[in-house]
Amino acid sequence: MMNLPNRLTLLRIILTPIFLVLFTVDVIPKHYLLALLVFVIASVTDALDGHIARSRNLITNFGKLTDPLADKMLTTAAFLALMAKGYCNMWLVFIILFREFGVSSMRLVSASQGVVVPANIWGKIKTATMMVLTPVVMLLISLQEDFGVIPASFPMSFVTNNCLTVCTVLTVISGAVYLKDGAKVIDFSK
Repeated sequence: MMNLPNRLTLLRIILTPIFLVLFTVDVIPKHYLLALLVFVIASVTDALDGHIARSRNLITNFGKLTDPLADKMLTTAAFLALMAKGYCNMWLVFIILFREFGVSSMRLVSASQGVVVPANIWGKIKTATMMVLTPVVMLLISLQEDFGVIPASFPMSFVTNNCLTVCTVLTVISGAVYLKDGAKVIDFSK
């Protein structure tokens, strides 16, 4: 039977496409607000699953692999949705995705060699920043699009691109640190 932290991780995976549909389908009333609520619920599962797994000693190999994957699915969906709606620059999203695929590839190589390259503090800061700035951006978009509180003339893409730039810088730093740490323990000749 699957433990609670792993069920929370699976819930985050299930909520990701629901978030994406809500954010991008304009015919749903107050869809940006609904997408924001789903994103926040999914983000809370991220905090809960790790806390519960560590505090109750329920850490599993399944959780070690799927938890970061679920995080990447959720944040990738958010960035792609923002890009599809014209709220952020394609190159920022590309850099973030490039790093995510690179680190995930290294994780697979290290796992195949029985080596664990632990997440670094920069990766945790990057993820936390994404999980905080993304809902802030979505809230602003909802206030503008769903409720008209923020005037349509307000340059929302300027705000979203600046928030995403912060995430991109942290992504590059955390990726570089992960590559440096991985290069010390992974045998790339195999």
